[in-house]
Amino acid sequence: MIKSKILRDAALLTIMQLFLDSAALFLNTFITRQMGASAIGILSLMGSFLGLASILSNGNAFLCTSRLISEEIGRKNGDPNGILFYGFRLCLLLSAGVSAAMIIFAEPISQRFFSGAQMTAALRLMPLALITGAFAACLKGYFNATRRAAVAAAVDIAEFVTRCGYIIAAALLTDVRSEHKVCGIMIGSVIAGNTVSVAILVFAYLHFRSRSCGVCSISFRQYTLFSLPIMGGSILTAVLSSTNDALIPICLRLYGDSAGQALGQFGLFEAIVIPTLFFPSVVLCSVAGMIVSETARANAARNTERIRSLTDRIRRYTLVFSFFAAAVIMRFGKQIGELLGGGELTGRMIIMIAPVIPFIYMEIVLEAMIKGLGQQKFSSANYLAEYAIRIAAVLIFIPRLGFCGIVISYYASNIFGNIMRYIKTVRTAGVGYSIFSTVIMPIAVLYASMKASELVIRFTGITACNTFGIAIYVVVWGLFYFISYFALGKVKLISKCGEGLFVNNAQQTTHRVI
Repeated sequence: MIKSKILRDAALLTIMQLFLDSAALFLNTFITRQMGASAIGILSLMGSFLGLASILSNGNAFLCTSRLISEEIGRKNGDPNGILFYGFRLCLLLSAGVSAAMIIFAEPISQRFFSGAQMTAALRLMPLALITGAFAACLKGYFNATRRAAVAAAVDIAEFVTRCGYIIAAALLTDVRSEHKVCGIMIGSVIAGNTVSVAILVFAYLHFRSRSCGVCSISFRQYTLFSLPIMGGSILTAVLSSTNDALIPICLRLYGDSAGQALGQFGLFEAIVIPTLFFPSVVLCSVAGMIVSETARANAARNTERIRSLTDRIRRYTLVFSFFAAAVIMRFGKQIGELLGGGELTGRMIIMIAPVIPFIYMEIVLEAMIKGLGQQKFSSANYLAEYAIRIAAVLIFIPRLGFCGIVISYYASNIFGNIMRYIKTVRTAGVGYSIFSTVIMPIAVLYASMKASELVIRFTGITACNTFGIAIYVVVWGLFYFISYFALGKVKLISKCGEGLFVNNAQQTTHRVI
């Protein structure tokens, strides 16, 4: 009974994330066809700028509240609600400062970083997006820490549907070509989505909250001090990411492309290539938040055996899955690029970057564990080194090689950064590692299962030349691959560690939320 609830809960979260990622891919395809590739480039740049402003205005409130509330729950006679209100208070102070700066300096920012003064009105709408986003992030962190992940997932769907509806309606009803109109639509969609999120989250909090008789174990000053490493790392990452995004179209122009071509290529890369690479990671994204909470609780309880067990299984499962995802995308990258409207160039880029997928996917789970273990200084230093490598590669190679320079930057930064994360995590958790079991065996099983699936597909007469044929090929390949691992005893659906990770979530989330 419990196991079926565990699987149902995990499956529901994965399906929700799969829906969001699928809808995002098709939305990007729609925008590219309706408004042009340059418009998606403008939206990507504006999204990067808005993401930076959001981090500055809330200091990654989701992660701060999720981790600190989880630790408060792990202590006797704690007060998780008090921690949540500390988060609200800190976000209000940060949002007020950033919003005031945005209103005052909107015109200089629009003239210096965007097309001109016509962007001023759009930028002055951003405080509404920042304040609502900060409060929504705090509440999502609360529900993640209290093991009500389905609430946050449902809110994400409502927010995304609202934003999609706003963008699609604006694209169909108006002739959107100028930069300030595109950015105005982007900010308006964020405000609408955040407003819906806050309304649902407040209702859910009033309905589900449990009153605590305990006393907060930390003061607001201590909360702020504990949050600073997380905030600092998040702000550093956002600044470096925004800088990298801004430099790519500039360097593409140095390569010889026009402004429209540079924005169009950057837009295709951000809207189709990157979402395609990350699309299979929905399973990992669904459990990443739980990994932070579970690791933080085990760390607070000084349960080293649990940390070691979690690290070992999460590492092995992620590598097994990511090798398969990389192989599938390499095999069918050309067809995926054409299906999504990106053409031959996009398909070629997908194939070229696909081999780095195992490193990208490991980052999702390793960063969750590192943050749960409280290793914020390492996380920040590693991100700094990673983005320094990426930005250096962008500046050196894109002006000379064009899009191939983007490939080099992704390979160099992801391989270096995630090898460092891997070494840090296994050493901190005290887990051994073997190249044979983590790299050689998955590749060998992957190759053998691919050949077996090709024989089956050839025998049935199905050709992998259309969507149906590709889907059948991938399903058969996946069955051979994962069944081989089950037969070897390297992967188990449920174990003591698996129950430890999911049973607690299922017992509360399934009964009270789903």
